[in-house]
Order: sequence, then structure tokens, then C-alpha cells
Amino acid sequence: MHTLPRITVEVPVLSIGSEPTDYEQLGSYADALRRRQGLHLTLLHVGVLEDFSRDVADWTKGITGNAEASRATVAWLQALPVLEGFSGSAERLIVLGGGSVCGLEVDVPQRVHDFQVGLVQSLHELLDELLVDNVDDFILGSRALGFRFPRWTPHIAVGRPKARDRGPWEIGALAIDFGASRIRNRQLLPAAGETGQA
Repeated sequence: MHTLPRITVEVPVLSIGSEPTDYEQLGSYADALRRRQGLHLTLLHVGVLEDFSRDVADWTKGITGNAEASRATVAWLQALPVLEGFSGSAERLIVLGGGSVCGLEVDVPQRVHDFQVGLVQSLHELLDELLVDNVDDFILGSRALGFRFPRWTPHIAVGRPKARDRGPWEIGALAIDFGASRIRNRQLLPAAGETGQA
């Protein structure tokens, strides 16, 4: 199990439903319901920085070293644009992560989809700079990135599914407010010049 921090681009959930019980009622579908204060919607998963840098070094057969990949990735993350807060809604729970995670499928504004597409395009540009060939294959094959499907499904992980079936489960419509995008664990990223040796 990883103890190193995972890096993601995400938006925090500011409010969900109109009453606290609106969220708590999801406990009839999900075990180990997550605390509302920590809920978020992931826009892009980068993974553990060291693992991502190693994936790049392995893929390029050392043409791009670990330290170079780390430095470029940290600079890229710190330069990413910020998505302003927005509102969305959810009307059903879906099963994710091979059946181990239950999440709210979220309907978000088109500008959020556009922003997420822009993040993936920006990731492509980073990987081009790092001399990664066959970028799409790398993205789908990188253990750090963990992309299982090419299409992004906006969702909020809330717990583990109770039922053995795969869902989805229709729920009453929930209004959800999100804050501005942020880099999870940004404060733990190494400063320039502190990414180790190549």
C-alpha cells in the first residue's frame, strides 16, 4: 500500500444536497461512507510523482531520467490553470474501480468537460517534452496514471457498494457545489532543484 502522496487535479465539494441527511442517506447504498469534508471530484490523476517519473524513465529507456521527469512534471503542475467553482447535480450511484468503490455520477457544466479535456491535452504536451513516444499508449499503460478507460466520467467517490450487483442505483436528485480546482498534495511537491539525481 502506498504511503507516498498521490497527486491529482481535483475540485473540492463545498456542499451536497440541501440538508446534511441528504448525504447520510447514501449510507443505505454504500458502506464506510466517506466524510463530507473530504469529498472531491478528480479531474486528472497523476499518481505518486516518483512512480510517474520512473514510468517515464522506463518508457524512454533512460533518455529522460527520473530527476528530469520530476522537475518538468512539478513545473507543469504548478503552471496549470485554475477552474473556477461551479455547480452540478447527481441522480444516481455507480460502481467504480473494479467494483470496490461506489460513487455519485455527477452532471457538470460543459466548461468542466472542456477544462478536463484541456488537462489531458496539456499532459500530452508534457509527455512530448519528456520524449515519450506513443503518448496514448503510455497514458493507458502507466501504472502511476492509472487510466483504465479513455473516457472521463465525472464522479465523487463516497464509499464501498453494499450490494453485490453492479448498479447503478437511482437516487433523489442532489445539488452539489464545487470550489475552484486545486492540486492535491501540492505542498508536498519538491521545490525546484530538489527532485533528486538523474
